[in-house]
Amino acid sequence: MLVKRIIPCLDIKNGRTVKGVNFKRLQDAGDPVELGAYYSREGADELVFLDITATLESRETMAELAKRISREINIPFTVGGGIGSIADAGRLLENGADKITVNSAAVQHPQLITELAYAFGSQCVVLAVDSKNTDQGSRVFTHGGSRMTDRLTLEWITEGVERGAGEILLTSMDADGTRQGFDLELTCTVSRLVSVPVVASGGAGSLEDFVRVFTEGQADAALAAGIFHYKEMRIRDVKDGLNNRGIPVRITV
Repeated sequence: MLVKRIIPCLDIKNGRTVKGVNFKRLQDAGDPVELGAYYSREGADELVFLDITATLESRETMAELAKRISREINIPFTVGGGIGSIADAGRLLENGADKITVNSAAVQHPQLITELAYAFGSQCVVLAVDSKNTDQGSRVFTHGGSRMTDRLTLEWITEGVERGAGEILLTSMDADGTRQGFDLELTCTVSRLVSVPVVASGGAGSLEDFVRVFTEGQADAALAAGIFHYKEMRIRDVKDGLNNRGIPVRITV
């Protein structure tokens, strides 16, 4: 069995880490570089930094932030938010990011996934999918969760992988920030549907939530934000707990 990954996520707005509930009510959670360095020391397997404002100015800020992060940590990290071209992605990768994630632009222009995979390799391309249950089924939302699309979640994920995405970052908007657990049904369905790694996001609140997303949800990695930012749980404690439950994780000294 492959080692399961624990990934803190840092949402960035105006150069600061923020966290909300159901994509709303954002609160400051600290300096992203300092938090990233802390998580690296704590034993995180990877980090994800998402620019939630995604303007031209903030994209330049994220490139500079990627450079600063790469100097401070020794684990892989992914950067996303507002990436709409090979040039946008290249700037982040050149400044130290290991992977880039695309969301809104990919929904609007699916060929972007193919172009990025061709330019940088599928291993660098993460398709972020913000999913929410609606009267029309599980739908994809874009623009920071503010716009519902006509894309059905499972169909879009299937297409994204076919187009070259090397990983799926699956966020349940219904569970986001609630501390009530991951969406196990959705995560399991997607994990069985595609052959690429699936990172579950949204709802982490306890060790049991991580155990269940790796067993019942069959996720390859679990992403969390608030519980780590506000030190409600420590990465080392999560990993020790998973290891004690027989779930393979990377334990650092």
